[in-house]
Amino acid sequence: MNTNAAAVPVQVSLSTVLREWGRIGCIGFGGPPSHIALLRKLCVATRCWLTETDFEDAIAACNLLPGPASTQLAIYCAWRLRGRVGALIGGVAFIVPGLILIIALAAVFLSSSPPRAVLGAGAGAGAAVAAVALQAGWGLLPPSWKRAEQGSRARWVAYLAAGAAAASTLGPWLVLVLLACGVIELTLRHNLFAGRAAAFLPVPLLATAAAGGGGLLALVWVAFKVGALSYGGGFVIIPLMQADAVSHYHWMSGGEFLNAVALGQITPGPVVQTVAVVGYAAAGVGGALLAALVAFSPSFAFIALGGRRFDLIRRDQRARSFLDGAGPAAIGAILGSAIPLARALQQDWQYAVLAAAAASLFLLRRGIVTTLLLAGAIGAIIALAGAPLPR
Repeated sequence: MNTNAAAVPVQVSLSTVLREWGRIGCIGFGGPPSHIALLRKLCVATRCWLTETDFEDAIAACNLLPGPASTQLAIYCAWRLRGRVGALIGGVAFIVPGLILIIALAAVFLSSSPPRAVLGAGAGAGAAVAAVALQAGWGLLPPSWKRAEQGSRARWVAYLAAGAAAASTLGPWLVLVLLACGVIELTLRHNLFAGRAAAFLPVPLLATAAAGGGGLLALVWVAFKVGALSYGGGFVIIPLMQADAVSHYHWMSGGEFLNAVALGQITPGPVVQTVAVVGYAAAGVGGALLAALVAFSPSFAFIALGGRRFDLIRRDQRARSFLDGAGPAAIGAILGSAIPLARALQQDWQYAVLAAAAASLFLLRRGIVTTLLLAGAIGAIIALAGAPLPR
């Protein structure tokens, strides 16, 4: 089949969008690579709704936007078929199955007295999360380095180091470092004094000040950072959330946060729905739904308002320059997040599980979902054997 040929215009029913995007939301384990592969198979290879060129251009444009790129791609593909109504239906169908599952699991793991085996499974899977973060960041390094221009590679290294240092030390202020790296690269390449990009800086500053009082406003700000101000893929949300959820607002313990990250990896659909577990810890089911609504709303807005301009976004040199600064910083943040994640471990046996998970991912080349499920099973066995559990 020639996937570069022009796609045949068709009128796809909303029920088809609901069914097909809901199916991907149910079976989309493994994060963005899995989502992209499933969407490509559906929209390009099987149904010929989009050409391969259209699809690749959509991926490129989504990667230039902040927030969860694979979610934005799913919404965009539905938008191409049935406009804004299709985008809403397709996006919701893609998100909701995993969201329901992760909220149900959060209710079990964050209950007042979960079974010992459940606690052990969470402690085991949580112990492996630092290794998963390292693998996620490591996999992003080669393509990012290849994209960097020869004359800007020293800056690429500096942005990477800045992101790693910020993730391991600054916690909720990391978003300012990501934005600053993007603005610096934009300024250097286009001889601007931050230009229009500077307009983004007051947003996190004002919102951070507003969120200082805690409560639902703080939860809204944390979710907004996850959905609208994160670059570099799903894993960059971890350092953005960890300091807020654990250290600043005390919604959950370090061990519970590790559980949240593990749940976000082993459930289908977008990884960003991890924020729903944080919302559940802060304010129950209502908090989980609020956090998810805030985190995913920017993705719908970007497509509804900018979908027709995706070709311009993809070719815009200023957008590319900004991402060339923010992107390496985000990768550094993903790598740096492994430090606070590892520091959150409390029991000696968890470090052994972490080492085993690293061997599984880097040496045996096992998948993330498989590794986390095995780590959880090991943790459950250890817990039932009477080993001490994290507090």
